Amino acid sequence: MIITDVETFIVGNPWKNWLFVKLHTKEGVYGIGEGTLNGFAKTVEAAIHELKHLYIGMNVHDVETIALKMTRDVYSDGGQIQGSALAAVESACWDIIGKEANQPLYNLLGGRCHEKLRCYANGWYRGPRDPQMFHEKAKAVVDKGYTALKFDPFGNAWRTVEKRDFQTALEIVAAVREAVGPDVDILIEGHNRFSVHTALQFADAMVPYKPAWFEAPVPPQNISSMVEVAKRSPVPIACGEDYYCREQFAELLKHDAVHIIQLEPQYLGISASKQIGGMVHAHNGVIAPHSAQGPICSVICAHLNMATPNFFIHEIFDEFNEPWEEHVLIPPMKVENGYLQPPEGPGLGIDLNLEEIAKHPYHPGHWIPLFKQGWEKRQKLD
Repeated sequence: MIITDVETFIVGNPWKNWLFVKLHTKEGVYGIGEGTLNGFAKTVEAAIHELKHLYIGMNVHDVETIALKMTRDVYSDGGQIQGSALAAVESACWDIIGKEANQPLYNLLGGRCHEKLRCYANGWYRGPRDPQMFHEKAKAVVDKGYTALKFDPFGNAWRTVEKRDFQTALEIVAAVREAVGPDVDILIEGHNRFSVHTALQFADAMVPYKPAWFEAPVPPQNISSMVEVAKRSPVPIACGEDYYCREQFAELLKHDAVHIIQLEPQYLGISASKQIGGMVHAHNGVIAPHSAQGPICSVICAHLNMATPNFFIHEIFDEFNEPWEEHVLIPPMKVENGYLQPPEGPGLGIDLNLEEIAKHPYHPGHWIPLFKQGWEKRQKLD
């Protein structure tokens, strides 16, 4: 299966422009992938086309070599942009390999390790930063059958917070815990916001509400800061969605401080993601891949999670997005009573609905401004 061309499609989803690819082969079989990166849809799209001279003419089975050509051989560190371009192409290769083998992707990655995938809801709290709003919407999430949900109660906080904002964040956490009861897991999203000191203050204050994790409490660049928080926090720390190479995970894992790893297949590709899952397994940890990009990313994570013995929990943003999202993929992937099965068709098991995609063009205001007041409302920016 020789790669002959690549097409790209940007879908104007209001909270984040999605970037999809369609990779063509000489044999007429095509694969799809995703390269979504908040705020950089057109930039990643340009990278996919600028680097295509490195993978056009390659055999889709040579995914490791394609990855090296698109990263090592370029001899530049393009970070998440380069990683997103690689992941889009490499995922499409795996889709084609699965179609050729007539097997779902998870069977190519090791087969079924789980009967079904437990999911947590994200993106459900669109609205004002108010404890009552969080309380009401959390109840609605649990009514859908979810046994876990994640949220960011911190507004537009950055590094430090004033006492009133600190108290508001705790009131929101308390409101959610009261709404869902003691048996539902609540996961607190930090979005890389805080200094070490502030993160530890919040971690200590959250203890009465028994969160299952405190995610990305400090910026990811200084791994020593993440390790310090993880070792001192009474709440489990989760992180990893920002990292785009194996070496960053190796540096994090060698400290044996963080044991919930949220690797991002969108920046790594499927092959590296599977390898990192094994690295985490060797450190007695679990993976909970970041799956808040677009719907193809969610499908990829479902296949990866099904084939990973140390999988913990699957992130679902799709159900709480725009209603038209369920028409973007054929067939749509559905959560049932808080659990998920990956598609059973060959490869990824899904295809693009180009007619629906054409209805939602790119818009520069489609991104999440996490440090802007009122970002939780997820309103389009001009």
